[in-house]
Amino acid sequence: MKTIMPKQIKWNERKWYIIDAKGLTLWRLSTKIATVLRWKNKLDFAPHVDNGDYVIVLNADKFKVTWAKLEDKMYYRHTGYLGWLVETPLNKLLIKKPNKALELAVSGMLPKNKLRKSMISRLKLFTWSEHTFTSQKPEELKL
Repeated sequence: MKTIMPKQIKWNERKWYIIDAKGLTLWRLSTKIATVLRWKNKLDFAPHVDNGDYVIVLNADKFKVTWAKLEDKMYYRHTGYLGWLVETPLNKLLIKKPNKALELAVSGMLPKNKLRKSMISRLKLFTWSEHTFTSQKPEELKL
C-alpha cells in the first residue's frame, strides 16, 4: 500500500462555498467553517498542505450563542504596556466589530502554524445578506 501525498492545488482550482449564519450557533458554525478552510472534509487531507476552499459567510453578526455567553464570554488582548490586559465581553465586541467574534472563533480552530494566515484569508465575512463574489459561483453549504 502506498502513502498518498497530495500536492498544493492552484488558486483557481479551489471551490467557493456560501453559508448563511442567521440563527446558527457560533461554535457549530465555526467548526464547520474551519473544516472547509482546512480541507479536512476531503479524502486527500494532509496536515502539511493547505488545499482548503473559500468560504463566504453572510449575516456574520446574526449568529446566536447559548446560555449566558453574551455576558460571560471574554476576549483578551494585551496593549504591550505592563499590566494593560484588556478584556472585552462578547456583547460589546459584537457592537464594536461585528465580524471579529466569528473570525476569532474560526481562527482558534485552525492550526497554530504558518498555514493559518493563508487559511483565514480565504474566509470572507459579510454582515448583510449579499456578497460581492457572484462571479465565482459559490455553492451553498448546508449545516
